[in-house]
Amino acid sequence: MCYANQTQVGRTMRTRFPLALLPLLLLSACSGSHAKLATSIRYPLAHRDNKVDVYFGTRVPAPYQWMEDMKSPALHRWVDAENQLTDTYLDKIPVRAWVKRHLTEMSNYAKETTPIEVVGRRIFFRRNSGLQNQSVLYVQDSPSATPRVLIDPNSLSPNGAVALVGYQPSPDGRYVAYALSQGGSDWETLRVLDVATDRTLPDEVRWVKFSNISWTNDDAGFFYSRYPQPPKNNRINDQVVDQALYFHRIGAPQREDKLIYRRPDLPRWIIEGEVSENGRYLFVTLVNGTSTHNELYVANLGNPLHPNVLAHLRPLYTKNDAEYAFIGVVGQSVYLQTTLDAPRGKIVAADLRDPMAAQWRTVVPQGKGVIQAAALAGGEMLVDVEKVATSRLRLYGLNGRKRHDLDLPTLGTVTSVSARMDSHVIYYGFTSFLYPKRIYRVDVESGATKTFFKPKIHFDASTYQVKQVFFRSKDGTLVPMFIVASRDVKLNGHNPTILYGYGGFDITITPYFDPMLPVWLRLGGVYAVPNLRGGGVYGQKWHRAGMLGNKQNVFNDFAWAAKYLIARGYTSSKQLGIQGYSNGGLLTGASITERPQLFGAAYIGHGVLDMLRYQDFSGGALWAPEYGLSSNPLAFKWLYAYSPLQNVKPGTCYPPTLITTSWDDDRVVPMHEFKFAAALQHAQACANPILLRTTGATSHVYMPLDKQIAQTADVWSFEAYNLGIRKAPASNNEAAGKSAHD
Repeated sequence: MCYANQTQVGRTMRTRFPLALLPLLLLSACSGSHAKLATSIRYPLAHRDNKVDVYFGTRVPAPYQWMEDMKSPALHRWVDAENQLTDTYLDKIPVRAWVKRHLTEMSNYAKETTPIEVVGRRIFFRRNSGLQNQSVLYVQDSPSATPRVLIDPNSLSPNGAVALVGYQPSPDGRYVAYALSQGGSDWETLRVLDVATDRTLPDEVRWVKFSNISWTNDDAGFFYSRYPQPPKNNRINDQVVDQALYFHRIGAPQREDKLIYRRPDLPRWIIEGEVSENGRYLFVTLVNGTSTHNELYVANLGNPLHPNVLAHLRPLYTKNDAEYAFIGVVGQSVYLQTTLDAPRGKIVAADLRDPMAAQWRTVVPQGKGVIQAAALAGGEMLVDVEKVATSRLRLYGLNGRKRHDLDLPTLGTVTSVSARMDSHVIYYGFTSFLYPKRIYRVDVESGATKTFFKPKIHFDASTYQVKQVFFRSKDGTLVPMFIVASRDVKLNGHNPTILYGYGGFDITITPYFDPMLPVWLRLGGVYAVPNLRGGGVYGQKWHRAGMLGNKQNVFNDFAWAAKYLIARGYTSSKQLGIQGYSNGGLLTGASITERPQLFGAAYIGHGVLDMLRYQDFSGGALWAPEYGLSSNPLAFKWLYAYSPLQNVKPGTCYPPTLITTSWDDDRVVPMHEFKFAAALQHAQACANPILLRTTGATSHVYMPLDKQIAQTADVWSFEAYNLGIRKAPASNNEAAGKSAHD
């Protein structure tokens, strides 16, 4: 759910922000209690049985536990009826067509990923011309050559059901290993392409999940991680255990792949292998699910052009007491990003012959900001530091002397960096709420920065502004929040306002551009993003203050963000909509069950909603370091206290709520949404609609662009209507962002 799909796109800088999250931070629209379309809603009947679970003497009714059976004909009939009900409701919303049309127009601009330049000067990148369902993989045989198509995933399936979810060039660019998945599932199949001939080789590596791809420097093969083959008829719900690291040699069948490392004593832990840029070392990371701590091992592969892939692994750091993230190797020094005695992060150099922490040399000490990522670049150290959720890029010498900050266009987010120790060229992407992603090229020696790619988009951002404010939470803690609105917004308490939150897994929500935001601003809307506890805006202490038994702090922070917006005149409760996805879906689910009158509407996307049973499905147990397990008596108490499903109260008026999931989501399996939607509909004591939308051939982290646009428009239209937006703005008022709400 909340860890990255780790298929790397080149040797890019490490980042805590999950790649899986980026395309799915769909902005929410807000809505109020004007649920005129809901007056005659009759919900499909969901069977309730007498099932009761007992936890440490506490009896917990579980009337919808039968919905965990994905093959149940009754479940499929109920979901089909729910989809029909949702479609009927959405079809009657007046601004739906306007929103979808303008979102399509705003999405129709060229986009590129940060390029990867390999030793042989080949450059790899992905590009979307505007409205392609998936971005196309290109290669340039030299920086000045004309790009040519390598892989067009849009030709793999007519409806975008087969997703190109990652790729990794070999060190000299001769091959590209790439990952495909059905509907964007976490299950991947790896294939290999010969770049010169455009020929896909016979190699096929299956049952890969939560893995990177790391080539040896002889281009002979790569390291990857996989699980045992799951049961044929239960690949969505079946728990994933016993991941192992393997080496695949090009041209050999998968059954001959070499087992490198496995830990049957730690069946829930994730194992990842990464080869150093010089090809001499293999670093193996072992992490307990989504924990921010890890163990680190190393193997000396010997001659990079004739590596011994079965070389002995020796432990470097095995106390699981901090983050130990491999950055690179120079001679006998390994550079690490670590949180040991530095909760906001520091960078150290360790001697591989004597790696003990007492012998470390500090290169970049802990500072006021949080170190998010680092890379060796042209003999220097490039560091991405976040100060209160905005990026800074800094160059240091390997001796720790700071050279200078790279000039960034505005307060925003460095989305990705591509750099090599043996190259003086750095590429990085940058975005903000009002600033679509651009790609920049930096010369390390001269410090000169040039725009490498600039999107052309029809949006005048000058009439809007981004502010960062700070509010007091329930316990007095000061919490930062971004607010995006018109420069002349009237603080009269009547602005439709979106409050988006996440609050978990050490993830900081930094400024990013979404094509839906300009559409919402043209409707006169306000958009707000607080960085709640549980995230990483101030480092590990902030994270720990919102995890395990401290999770209630996250929900309180979110509620007090809402109260701040209301008190300052941005909006009112009935015009304040909330949205969350994944762990953020847990946030919005808990928010409406705890404080149903505080919010005007809610969007819950693929959320974790049954906190007592999440660990029993797919990779759910990997989240235990963040949430705790209901099998533990102490953790049961706090989970039971806030779990959205178990805290639905009959006779309550819940706000208008739209819930989305997919049959193919094998990260947060759809039983969460099924059970919660049924419980809310059964308990609802007023006319506010509770709607469920279930898709197929999509997943937790992937949706073809046409479906993204359609679903985003539906979410916004639902919330906008219930908020009171009855018509679209007149064309001559759109640029000024004048409101069309009642």
